[in-house]
Amino acid sequence: MKISDIYKDGHPTLSFEVFPPKTIDVYDSVVKATNEVAALKPDFMSVTYGAAGSTRKYTTDIAANIEKSGVTALAHLTCVNASEEKIKDQVESLKASGVENILALRGDLPEGVVSTDEWIYRHASELIPVIKKYGDFCIGCACYPEGHPESEDLKADIEGIKRKQEAGCEFLTTQMFFDNSLFFNYMYRLREAGVTLPVTAGIMPVTRAKQMERIIKLSQAFIPRRYVAILDRYGHDPEALKQAAIAYATDQIIDLLANGIEHIHIYTMNKADVAATLQHNLSSIIPSCSGK
Repeated sequence: MKISDIYKDGHPTLSFEVFPPKTIDVYDSVVKATNEVAALKPDFMSVTYGAAGSTRKYTTDIAANIEKSGVTALAHLTCVNASEEKIKDQVESLKASGVENILALRGDLPEGVVSTDEWIYRHASELIPVIKKYGDFCIGCACYPEGHPESEDLKADIEGIKRKQEAGCEFLTTQMFFDNSLFFNYMYRLREAGVTLPVTAGIMPVTRAKQMERIIKLSQAFIPRRYVAILDRYGHDPEALKQAAIAYATDQIIDLLANGIEHIHIYTMNKADVAATLQHNLSSIIPSCSGK
């Protein structure tokens, strides 16, 4: 099923992100974890794409497995090391696996690479026409409530979002954020700029202190004092931090839904227990969480 059709149903949605294995030796354990997440029957699940396409086959395999479980899959595809032939091969592989949705991304710069000047495709907006050339996919893209770390400013970043919309993007999913006020301000600026696409709010329960260090390094996300206090207080106690992080994420999601944001995407880090607890916390708020 296409995500654009899921969104047309007019009800709040909850989706989960999982990542494929980097090497074959952990493939079975990752499949087990993603099967456990799929068993929760979210509205859809997205599957990430490794640096420089390193997990390309695994992304397809995991996405196909999700489709077989009866859950809609969203496969990531990036510009990194992409050529039209590589994109065609990946798109046709996904199509053959029953996948109907692709998240088109620029992708993180590989280690040691400081510029996209040598890339054939430098922006997600340039991927969209190529994907559409080889398959009838519903295509989503990423957006950044605090601006992409490499953008000149938020205005320039939103101009990039408009180009994605013009190229045929059908929905947006945000980078993770921890302060809803930043997200609401971003939504106002998107709509003011003429971006009309559905926007899915990306939420990540940070269950390990080291995860936050990596998030800050990669995305430069703003961490509210309230979250800093949680990390300071419970960072040494994994179970306490997990409980506090889930509670914080639940509070974020309820606030978003209460203020009219209909679509929530959880970065699960392949942790089915975290996804299940959040789903339980929202069981009377998001109908799909309770099978209604």
